[in-house]
Amino acid sequence: MIKRTLDIILSLTSITILLPFFIIIGIIIRLDSNGPAIYKQIRTGKDGNLFKVYKLRTMVSEKSRDHIFTTPSDDPRITKIGGILRKFNLDELTQFVNVLKGEMSIVGPRPEIPQYTSLYSKEEKEILSLKPGITDLATLWIKDKGDIVLGSDDPEKIYIEEIRPEKIRLQLEYLHTQSLFLDVTIMIKTIKVHFIDRIINKDRKTN
Repeated sequence: MIKRTLDIILSLTSITILLPFFIIIGIIIRLDSNGPAIYKQIRTGKDGNLFKVYKLRTMVSEKSRDHIFTTPSDDPRITKIGGILRKFNLDELTQFVNVLKGEMSIVGPRPEIPQYTSLYSKEEKEILSLKPGITDLATLWIKDKGDIVLGSDDPEKIYIEEIRPEKIRLQLEYLHTQSLFLDVTIMIKTIKVHFIDRIINKDRKTN
């Protein structure tokens, strides 16, 4: 109950603060390439229920991605604005709407596509007892999946063989150790790792 209350307060506050950003970025996305500003994709939610996750569109043609689930950072379909959004994971911020709707939580296992959750073992299916989240322990570990598979001829193979096993291990770890303190810690570390650290590193490279 406390977790859901915190989700509602933080997601509603975030949406209110970020609304001008969403409008401006939405206009830039539309001007940068043809297509809607928001991209929706089917993911597996709590108890295996499917839902549509919201993302800011970062590619020229998101429809052509339906059979491609892992996108390298050097994918030629990534737009100019899309590259910036992906770099700081800003394309995920629209998922605060999913949180407000009760489909997601701010902290929880990242929602996976049905093609991958169908491969879950009996133990791994326990992950689906939780609401998926915008960030989790695996998000902190992966940092940028696109960079990990950068230059690969088969990014899906790298994801399945190298990324997915550790991602699932960390999600199971969260399942068995979850607490309000851990959630707050993950939120703070997410802001540091995915935003502050990247701005600092970018400034250092520039200098």
